[in-house]
Amino acid sequence: MANMQLKRVVVTGLGAITPIGNNLTEYWEGLLSGRNGIAPITRFDASQHACRIAAEVKGFDPHDYLDRKDAKRMDRFSQLGVAASLQALADAKLTIDDLNADQVGVIIGTGVGGLKVLEDQQEVLLARGPSRISPFMIPMMIANMAAGLTAIHTGAKGPNTCTVTACAAGSNAIGDAFRLIQRGYAKAMICGGTEAAVTPLSMAGFASMKALSTRNEDPARASRPFDRDRDGFVMGEGAGILILEELEQALERDAKIYAEIVGYGMTCDAYHMTAPSGQGATQAIELALKDGGLQPEAIHYINAHGTSTPANDPTETKAIKKALGEQAYKVAISSTKSMTGHLLGGSGGIEAVATVMAIACDRIPPTINLENPDPECDLDYVPGQSRAQTVEAALSNSFGFGGHNVTLAFKKYH
Repeated sequence: MANMQLKRVVVTGLGAITPIGNNLTEYWEGLLSGRNGIAPITRFDASQHACRIAAEVKGFDPHDYLDRKDAKRMDRFSQLGVAASLQALADAKLTIDDLNADQVGVIIGTGVGGLKVLEDQQEVLLARGPSRISPFMIPMMIANMAAGLTAIHTGAKGPNTCTVTACAAGSNAIGDAFRLIQRGYAKAMICGGTEAAVTPLSMAGFASMKALSTRNEDPARASRPFDRDRDGFVMGEGAGILILEELEQALERDAKIYAEIVGYGMTCDAYHMTAPSGQGATQAIELALKDGGLQPEAIHYINAHGTSTPANDPTETKAIKKALGEQAYKVAISSTKSMTGHLLGGSGGIEAVATVMAIACDRIPPTINLENPDPECDLDYVPGQSRAQTVEAALSNSFGFGGHNVTLAFKKYH
């Protein structure tokens, strides 16, 4: 393996179902215009909850992608993941058939999987007894099912797995898919993250941890990364999927190439269940740069983890400074969670899509609601308005409960 010639890997397709748009075009336009996706919760009666706001996906109809029977047998997180995967495949114009099925794989991460189904079936158990539980409960609930069902609906028979690393899951999925193609185990991978955790139990649990914003009267301004007045993250839902492809194959089939993925850094804090140490984040950024053969000066943009929690934002700022040195003050950074909320395991997926689009379009999305900068957060977070700027190379950060840290590095394909 040491002497193996690593394959170059490019991004040829993108799919996104998000709180600010249900396809790639809507999502990207939403990011650039600073669209807010956060509003009072409509998916259940949240009147008794401490946090009554979320970034819900609006107007998504699973029947646009799936027949009624199939859609009914999926939790929402799987519906979103399969739909975004079908979008990405169509965007890549990649056909999966008997000739290449074994060479196309799927890795789709999620943080909590089919929580809504679990909650609903627990109510059935208590009210009507064990004999009334749905035979589809287990296959609807388990976290790997977005990846498994995507393979079933696309015919992809290559490597298939699921990353469950909390808020780093989507980024781990993309990084792991990159490694598989790099080393010749697949020619193409459908990869990213999906989540549908706007449910009563999930919202109550995160609120009980004091992780969520309680700015219920002003939802549009609740997610405010790097701002002095931030008070927690806002739950989001959706899915972001990339088609990664071996460069040779992409060129052979004359595919559109958005960007090249060149680096994957992955570490663990080994420190605390929920509080970041910062050291692991620094090392993840450094590893992604080293893996991609990139100097700090090459990085023009970072899509920050930027959760809008008191703990994350200054810690991430310090990590960027340590990893990039002086370049930290020259790089444009934004937290798109200011608009989409935090999709947990889905966040790495939609944020990688945003990072790739920043490179492809030379446009940097803003951080909205950054009105009173935290003195500890003193870098260039592109406040308020998007920016036209050449982006040769960019990083996407994702940090999850348990101390999981992931940084992905992308650059223009030349």
